Amino acid sequence: MIQVSNIPVSLDALLPENEALFRREVARALKLSASQVKSLRLLKRSIDARKKSNVHGVVTVAVALAEGAVPMPRKGVTVKPYEPTAPLTVPRVEASELRPVVVGMGPAGLFCALYLARAGLRPLVVERGADVDARTRAVDAFAAGGPLDAVTNIQFGEGGAGTFSDGKLGTGIKSPHIRHVLEAFVEAGAPEDILVDAKPHIGTDLLVEVVRHLREAIQEAGGEVRFLTRLVDVEVEEGAVVGVVLKDERTGATETVATDRVVLACGHSARDTFQLVSKAGVVLERKPFAVGVRIEHPQALINRAQYGPSAAHPALGAADYKLAVKTHDGRGVYTFCMCPGGEVVAAASEAGGVCVNGMSRHARAGKNANSALLVEVRPDDLPGNDPLEGVAFQRQWEHAAFDLGGFSYLAPAQTVKQFRAGKAGAASTEVKPTYPRGVVWADLHQCLPPFVTDALEEAFPLLDRKLAGFAHPQAVMTGIEARSSSPVRLVRDEGFQTNIAGLYPCGEGGGYAGGITSAAVDGLRVAEAIVGECQKGEAR
Repeated sequence: MIQVSNIPVSLDALLPENEALFRREVARALKLSASQVKSLRLLKRSIDARKKSNVHGVVTVAVALAEGAVPMPRKGVTVKPYEPTAPLTVPRVEASELRPVVVGMGPAGLFCALYLARAGLRPLVVERGADVDARTRAVDAFAAGGPLDAVTNIQFGEGGAGTFSDGKLGTGIKSPHIRHVLEAFVEAGAPEDILVDAKPHIGTDLLVEVVRHLREAIQEAGGEVRFLTRLVDVEVEEGAVVGVVLKDERTGATETVATDRVVLACGHSARDTFQLVSKAGVVLERKPFAVGVRIEHPQALINRAQYGPSAAHPALGAADYKLAVKTHDGRGVYTFCMCPGGEVVAAASEAGGVCVNGMSRHARAGKNANSALLVEVRPDDLPGNDPLEGVAFQRQWEHAAFDLGGFSYLAPAQTVKQFRAGKAGAASTEVKPTYPRGVVWADLHQCLPPFVTDALEEAFPLLDRKLAGFAHPQAVMTGIEARSSSPVRLVRDEGFQTNIAGLYPCGEGGGYAGGITSAAVDGLRVAEAIVGECQKGEAR
């Protein structure tokens, strides 16, 4: 077979019912007849919307040609031998009495634990929050106006923070493990489209089942999973981990578990865990992060801005965007975790703080589009030298948003027009906010640092030039979003360990990932390192 890349195809050819048209257009790109294409398999598809008068698909396919057929690819189309990605191989190693402990069940922890379990190491996986079904009930209860559950919420629980998001799987990293992660998601019940879409996503409604199946796979392979179990101490002797102390959140009882390997896949909101490992002597450092708001537009406006006259074509669906600009002093302002047809969610995990995020279901059928609109926070923006100062900064402004919202987890909100005018908030006549607990129309300047609001004001006209209508006066800004990434990095060496031997920071919370896929990939890399060490021990 050959792999043919960069083939332009019509939007109609992307519809499942138009397979014959798709075959003809692929054949035309090779200057062949459709009959000379024996079989083809879609490998990748994307949308080219740079020219609104010619929105079309771009695909990569694996093609088997009839005997004697000689492809003559058109300009821009490339052909090479088809080489499928090698499957993930997991070597089996001899388990010791000391099981590895994986802390956290977000994508990093899940994929690390699954690899370790399949290697025969029987990992103990602990998650401070509840299983995904109980977690869904807790999240729904808080969204409906109930009290905050500080143990189980949008940040904490099986699946991690990404479970209640759009389930976006795009990433900027390069790794063969990306394919392995996507295949594992499909095996766990995700739609097969994620294997071919250039911007794959699962959707919160489907992620719940996928996460449950990944946990079951860990257990079937020999791993043990404990929910409502929090890491409260790391025992260290002679510079190496010798055990962990775990607390049952239901009973308050603690248990010491002997182990020589601990994977910290705790996520970006486990602030007490950062404090814990800092006290244990782990070297931490500040890293850039970002703070801002969620911005909501009518999804129809985004569709028109991105796709022009083709916006209603059934092959397109809800449009997304990704924007970035620099202010006059070089500070980055950008959109993140854009959720087409989605909603803003209540993402608090600490009493007295308002935190928002965004999510979409698989269909992306909601009336609003929403995205984080963030301003870069640099390490030198923060006072002093404490590596955990970024955590204090996040808390400060989340508490300010809580106060501004009326002390009941209502979120402060403001239209773009009022924000840019520096006036008190006013209700939008075109965009109904989707934050489930309700909003208080207020001045967001009161719950964001001045350098953040200054940057947002400067950025709006620049962003509007990139996406017409982004600075729409009635677009709604809801505050605040401060958890897009961890403000701290747990320094690790080439073997993925901290200065304390046997302690492995992993994923987004450790400062080594920026989304579901990159966190999952990091989990696999850490697991490979642990298994590699076990193999070396066996060889000795």
